[in-house]
Amino acid sequence: MIQKFLSHKLLIIGIGLGALSGYFYYHFVGCTSGTCAITSRPINSTAYGALMGGLISDMFKSKNK
Repeated sequence: MIQKFLSHKLLIIGIGLGALSGYFYYHFVGCTSGTCAITSRPINSTAYGALMGGLISDMFKSKNK
């Protein structure tokens, strides 16, 4: 279990930072009208941020094994 976590630590850190930044975006910028698809609710912006953080951090994964 620990070995699996350590092999994917960059991805897990990216997802965590993305989720945190997505929530901060909702909290500080948000959507004033309530009709924005991503930023109208905190769960949407947090999930979107986690997805983007995971995708971006996966780009930096080493291809050599």
